[in-house]
Amino acid sequence: MARNANESGIGDDNSFNFCWKIFTSWDYLIGNPETADNKFASITTSFKEAILEEQESRKDDNIHLTRFLRVLANFLVLCCLAGSGYLIYFVVRRSQKFALDGLENHTWWERNEVNMVMSLLGMFCPMLFDVISTLENYHPRVALQWQLGRIFALFLGNLYTFIIALMDAINLKRKEEKVVKYNITMWEASLYNGTGSENSTAPPITIHPADVPRGPCWETMVGQEFVRLIISDTMTTYITLLIGDFLRAVLVRFLNHCWCWDLEAGFPSYSEFDVSGNVLGLIFNQGMIWMGAFYAPCLPALNLLRLHVSMYLQCWAVMCCNVPQERVFKASGSNNFYMAMLLVILFLSTLPAIYTIVTIPPSFDCGPFSGKNRMFDVIQETLESDFPAWFSKVFSYASNPGLVLPFILLM
Repeated sequence: MARNANESGIGDDNSFNFCWKIFTSWDYLIGNPETADNKFASITTSFKEAILEEQESRKDDNIHLTRFLRVLANFLVLCCLAGSGYLIYFVVRRSQKFALDGLENHTWWERNEVNMVMSLLGMFCPMLFDVISTLENYHPRVALQWQLGRIFALFLGNLYTFIIALMDAINLKRKEEKVVKYNITMWEASLYNGTGSENSTAPPITIHPADVPRGPCWETMVGQEFVRLIISDTMTTYITLLIGDFLRAVLVRFLNHCWCWDLEAGFPSYSEFDVSGNVLGLIFNQGMIWMGAFYAPCLPALNLLRLHVSMYLQCWAVMCCNVPQERVFKASGSNNFYMAMLLVILFLSTLPAIYTIVTIPPSFDCGPFSGKNRMFDVIQETLESDFPAWFSKVFSYASNPGLVLPFILLM
């Protein structure tokens, strides 16, 4: 160790790694027993990480076989992603037919098929990706990033397929809206002709509001779909915890002494708590809230309740049903990866809302934007009617592309 230390006293990180950890890891200034226990656990984890790093560095595999298996694994993952996207698009189109026929004529599964299929895909496809990743023989840290990237692509693809299918539903609602507008015109004309031929001294006809033809609201339909998606995702998470973790732990705990093999060490064993998968689930849950809050303003309050209940339920599951992951590695380097994914999902979740605000006309019969050609027209009207004239000029100068584009590049 003395020869290995250089002049600065730091030493070479690649040599005598275990000796350095044995003789220099402990902090002799610790006086609190709880702090000492935490330091002991930290040193133990660092030794496991170092052993794993050493094992990975000494692997000598067939490079051609490894490349073939990695290409095969990526091909299987792409097939899973394409299949899940097609399945979501298929069930959304099928749900539109059910809506035209009348949802009351269909079963509970057919009414909630889209949300349940998306939740089940989000639950089982990551398990399939984990099985496929065993072919690649990556370092655990690299394998984790590949796994997270594939789950990220799965969730994002499913979400955007869902949005694209909702766009088809919006177009159907707009066609239905044209028919309703024509019917309203005919109804008003018949009402006018019926009252105009009568004596002018007759009392005016009172019309009940329920008898007035109403137009469809595509904004409400989109908000309802997002609320259903959040609720079905919540229920799937809770059912997975109760069945996949709690019942599995009960089976392993009470049947282990009378079984043919060791259930704790072999199959099925206790379930691991997937920290990375849960973080990714939180990120996509936040993305769904960002995307749907424009159409369902109470969605953040519903999600707040869901997160509070999930925190206590998962805390109970961790303490009672789960065990730590067997793969030991330095996960602190993934923090920037999570933040990058959160930034990407923030950007991608706002694109559909911005697209609908700028391009799709609002419903004529409901919502705060009814009667306008586009939703963003309310901004110009507010500036002209509710703000001073100088503020409108400042806003028009600030919205100049010559200022906006450099500001975006700077960001």
